[in-house]
Parts: sequence; C-alpha cells; structure tokens
Amino acid sequence: MPKFSPKCPICGEQVTVIRFYCPSCDTRVDGNFEIQTDPFSSLTPEQTNFLLAFVRAEGRLNRLEEILGISYPTLKNRLNEVIRALGYEPDQEKPRVVSPSERMAILEDLENGRITHDQALRYLRGEEPFHTQEGA
Repeated sequence: MPKFSPKCPICGEQVTVIRFYCPSCDTRVDGNFEIQTDPFSSLTPEQTNFLLAFVRAEGRLNRLEEILGISYPTLKNRLNEVIRALGYEPDQEKPRVVSPSERMAILEDLENGRITHDQALRYLRGEEPFHTQEGA
C-alpha cells in the first residue's frame, strides 16, 4: 500500500484527514485527525540510501569514502543536502587550528605512506581531527 502524503498532490498544501476505515473489521471513524509526519519522508531515495550508508559507517566520513567510493568534499555536500532536507541548517564550523607538532606528524605519516594525500590535506586544513597512524 502506498504511503500517505500529508501534502495535497495538486496544490501542495497541508491536508486534513477526516475518515479512517479498517477493511478487516469494517470499522469507520469520522472526525479531524492530526497526521503524524515521518521526518524522513521528505528525503529522496538517494538521500535515504546515503543516510543508511552513513549509519552503517557509524558516521565516520573516512569509512563512508571507502564504502561509497566518493571523495570527502562530495560526501560532505551530500550530508549537508540531507541535513537541509530534514529542515535543519548545517553548522558552519570554523576549521580547527593544527599545532606545529600535529603538522609535522601529519607530514611524517604522509611521507611514510600511512595516510593519503587527501587525508593529509583535510588534517592540515583542520577539517578532520588528526590521529597518528603510526604502527598501523
């Protein structure tokens, strides 16, 4: 059975439900009923699939990169699209400041092949917290 939309398919305005019917027992109830909306009903199938992959990756964008095979900036944009579709505005966080010792550790991990060039750039820009990969 198709899902009920709380919006009119013609004009897009909110609809009012005035009758419920149970075909199993032939019960009919007339009145005005509030529709409880699903916050995820506004998502496209692609956004829903992205959200499921996000949960599967435990919210870690670096894991999501591997799962979906797309770049970090693309992931971040898709996540922001989902956030907006749910009625929120993504936080515009200021990048964190990378200390000189962290900068050296990032460059060392990059030089030794423990992190990728893209990861190093994100760490150096303060877009992601850095955790040394030494011994990994």
